[in-house]
Amino acid sequence: MLCSPISNRMAALALGAWILLVPTTAPAEVTPPEGIPRQLASERAARVSGLHYHLAFQLLPAAPEAPGSLVLDFLLSDASESLLLDYRDGALRSLTLNGQPVDPRIVNGHVTLPAPLLLRGTNTVRAEFAARVAAAGTSLTRFSDTVDHSEYLYTLLVPMDASALFPCFDQPDLKGQFELELTAPQQWTVISNTDVAEVASADPGQRRTRFRETPPLSTYVFAFAAGPFRRLTGAEGQPGLYVRQAILQRAQTEAADLPVTAARGIAYLSQYFDQPFPFAKYDMVLIPGFPFGGMEHAGATFLREEAVVFRQAPTHRSLFHRDVLVLHELAHQWFGDMVTMRWFDDLWLKEGFAQYMAYQTLATLRPDEPVWKNFHEDIKPLAYAIDATQGTTPIYQAIGNLKDAKSAYGAIVYEKAPAVMRQLSFVLGEDSFRDGLRRYLLLHAYSNANWEDLVAAFEHVSGHDLGDWAERWIRHRGMPEVRVHLSCTNGRVTRLALSQRDVLGTPALWPLATQLLLEDPRGERHRYRVALNTRVVGMPEAQGQPCPRLVWANDQDFGYGRFLLDPRSQGALLTQIGGVRDPLERTLLWDALWDGVRQASLAPTRYVELAQTLLPAESDEAINRSLFVRLTTALHRYVSATWRRQHTGPLERLAGTQMQGAADRDLRIVAFRALQDLADTPEGLRALKRLLRGDLEVPGVELRPLDRWTLLTVLVAHADPEADALVDMESARDVSGDGAKFRYITAAARPEPAQKQAYFRDYLDVSSHPEDWIVDSLPAFNYWNQTALTEPFVRPALDALGQIKRERRIFFTLAWLAAFLEDQRSPEVQAIVDRYLATPGLADDLRLKILQERAELDRTVAISTARTCRQPIAAASPDRTRCRP
Repeated sequence: MLCSPISNRMAALALGAWILLVPTTAPAEVTPPEGIPRQLASERAARVSGLHYHLAFQLLPAAPEAPGSLVLDFLLSDASESLLLDYRDGALRSLTLNGQPVDPRIVNGHVTLPAPLLLRGTNTVRAEFAARVAAAGTSLTRFSDTVDHSEYLYTLLVPMDASALFPCFDQPDLKGQFELELTAPQQWTVISNTDVAEVASADPGQRRTRFRETPPLSTYVFAFAAGPFRRLTGAEGQPGLYVRQAILQRAQTEAADLPVTAARGIAYLSQYFDQPFPFAKYDMVLIPGFPFGGMEHAGATFLREEAVVFRQAPTHRSLFHRDVLVLHELAHQWFGDMVTMRWFDDLWLKEGFAQYMAYQTLATLRPDEPVWKNFHEDIKPLAYAIDATQGTTPIYQAIGNLKDAKSAYGAIVYEKAPAVMRQLSFVLGEDSFRDGLRRYLLLHAYSNANWEDLVAAFEHVSGHDLGDWAERWIRHRGMPEVRVHLSCTNGRVTRLALSQRDVLGTPALWPLATQLLLEDPRGERHRYRVALNTRVVGMPEAQGQPCPRLVWANDQDFGYGRFLLDPRSQGALLTQIGGVRDPLERTLLWDALWDGVRQASLAPTRYVELAQTLLPAESDEAINRSLFVRLTTALHRYVSATWRRQHTGPLERLAGTQMQGAADRDLRIVAFRALQDLADTPEGLRALKRLLRGDLEVPGVELRPLDRWTLLTVLVAHADPEADALVDMESARDVSGDGAKFRYITAAARPEPAQKQAYFRDYLDVSSHPEDWIVDSLPAFNYWNQTALTEPFVRPALDALGQIKRERRIFFTLAWLAAFLEDQRSPEVQAIVDRYLATPGLADDLRLKILQERAELDRTVAISTARTCRQPIAAASPDRTRCRP
C-alpha cells in the first residue's frame, strides 16, 4: 500500500519499539510481535485509559469490503515511548495522531503511534480503513440467503478479532465506550449493543443509523448485525428477537417463547446477583450458520439460528438445551460483559459461571424439571473425558499471547468449571455462594477481575479459607479417582473407606467434598457427607452395619472426579440397575458402569447386552439416548467385527420397534436417531429408505430436512445402490440454502478415495464455504465404517493444524482432531500420532489438543487388547475379558 511521507527518524520509530518502553532514540529497528503478548498488553494497560471509539461503517450488498472510519480518543499517562495500535486483515487507508499524519504500515498486526506525536493526557487517533467481508474467515461475515436472495452481515470478534475489523487496543482489560454509525440499505435493519439514537437519510437507497454510546466494553463484545431482519413482536418490555425474513413464519411458531424465557431470566438474575441488568437494552439475533451456539455481545446476543429453529424434529431435551443456551448468553451480560476477565487465561470466569448460572436459573424457574440431572448429563461426562487425558489443562490456562487464546476454549472451561462451581456451592452453602458472587460483581462492575478476586469475595462472605481448594482446583489439571474399600464379615461391615489418587498419576491430593450412599440388603439407605482431603478416609460410623449391596461415593452428584464402583456394587448393579427409581441416581450408576467399560474392567459386550435388555422399559429420554449412543459406540469401536455383525441386526430391530411403538413421542425420536446410527445391515438400510419414501413413519413425528439428509448420509456412507437417486430426489425437493449445505455434508460420506481427496483439499484451500459446512461435514468424511479409507488423511490432518489454528474460529481445531482420530481403531494410527507428536517445535497448545483427542483412540486399542488377550482375570469377577497385568 502507499505510505504517507514521514521523516527518517519517524520511520525508524514506526518500525521500532514493539514493546512500549523502548527509548525513542533506539538506533535498531525492532519488529512488532505477532498477536498481542501479555507483556505488551500489561504495559499498555498501565499507560492507556479513558477510551472512546467513534466508529462508522458503510455496508454495501455483495461488496468485498466495508469502508470504515475511526475517531479514537484515549488518555495516556506516559507519552515518552511509542505505542502500538492493533490492526490486521483489512486495508488502512490513512492514519493521523493528534492531527499529524502517521505511517499506516501494518507490521504483524500493529501500527506504531510514534512517541513525538503522543501527548500526556488526551490523544486522538483518526483512521480511514476498509474491513474485509466474506462468507468465512473474516471478522465481518456475509450470509447469502438462497431462498429470497437477501444478504446478512454480522461481526464476531472473540478473542482478538476486533483488530481485524478496525484499529483498536484489542485486549480485554482496555475497555472502551463505543459510539457506532452504520450506513446501510434502507430496507435493512441494523442492530448493535445499544439503542438507536438517530436515523437519517444518506445516499440514494441508503440510511444512516447512529447508536447511543455504550458503557465501558471490552473490544470482543462490541458487535453489530445488518440485513433484512424482522423483529418478532412480544409483550412490552421483553427483549427483542430478530430473525431473517425467510424464516419469520417458522420463528413465530417455534421461537416465540425465547423473549419470555429471557425476560424471566433477567428478572431472576437481577435478583440473584442483587444487580440490575447492566445494559440499556437486550436483543437476541438469530444468525444462520453462526459458528458457535451463541455469542454474548453486550446488549445484543447472537444465537445460532439452527439451535433455536430446529432442522431436526426436536424433543423436550432439545427445547431444554435451547433454554440453557439462551440463559447462558444472558448470564454473560453480568459475567463477561459487565465484569470481564483481565486476560483470557481466566476465560472460565465468564464461561464457567455463565454455564452454571444457566442451570441455576432454570432450577428456580422450572422447579418440576430435573435440572441438576440434566446438568450432570450435559456437563460431567464431557469434562471427565478430557480431564482423564494427558492433554487436559487447568481451569486457569496460562496464555502468553492472545493469538493463542483459541486454545483455551473447550470442555475444561465450559464443563469442568461449572461442575467445580457446583461443588463449591456444596462446600460453602448456597447462601454464601450467592453472596460471594454478589460481592464480586459489585466490586468490579464495568471493569476487570481475575480468579483471585473471585476467591477473595467467597472467602470474605463465608469465612472459609479457600486457598488450598482454589490452588488445586483452579491452577492444577486433572481430577481425583475415588475408590471404595469394603470388607464384611458375617454380613457386617468390618471396614469401609474411600481413597483417592490423581488420574494423571501425580502425587496430588484433591480437597473433595462428596456424599456417600449405602444401600443395605433390605433396601434401606444411609447417606454420609464426606470430606476427602487425605489419601484415605475411613468411615467408622458404618462399622458393624449390615454389609451393603451397593456403595456409591458420589450420591446426588456434588463431587467431581472419577468415582469407581467396588466389585460387589458393580456385580449388584448388573442385575439390579433396572430397579433404581430415582432418574439422577440411575443416570449416575449407568455412568459408573460405562466407566468400567472405558477402564477395561467391564466387558463392552456385557454393557451392550444389559442396555439392550433394559432399554424397552427405560422411560427417561436422556438415559434412553445415552444408552443407545453408548451401545453404538461399543459396536463401532470396542467389540470385534464378528460380534458386531452378529448383534447389529437385533439392535436395529430394537431401535425400529421403539421408533414405532414407544408410548412417548420423545422416545420415538430418540429411537429414530439410534436407528440411523446403528443401520449397517441390508434390513436396517431398507428401513431408512422406507422412511425417506414415506412407506415407514415415526408416529406423531414429521421428519424435517436435516432428518432426511442424515438418512441419506448413512446410505451414501454404506454405498447403497439407491443412494445417488435418493440424493437427487431430495436435492430437487430441498432447494434452500440449507439443502445445499446438507448435500455438501452428505457427499463427504461417499466411500471413494478421489472424493475424500477432493474434500480434504477443499477443507484447506477453499474459503468460499462457510465454516459450519466444513465442521458439520467432518463426521461424514470420517464415517465410522471408513477408517481404512480415511487413515491416509490422519497425518495430513495433523500437518494442517498450524494453518487451522491461524485461520479458523475457536472450537474448529477440536472438531477437526476429533473427526480424524476418534473413530480410528489401530495401533498403526497410534504410531502416526506418536511420530507427529515428536515434531520439533510443535506448539504446546496443539500438543495438548492432540493428546486430548487421541485418548479415545488409545482407549479403543486398550479395550481391544483386553478383549483378545489369552489370560482373562478370575471368572468370579463381573468382567471375564480383562487381561491379567
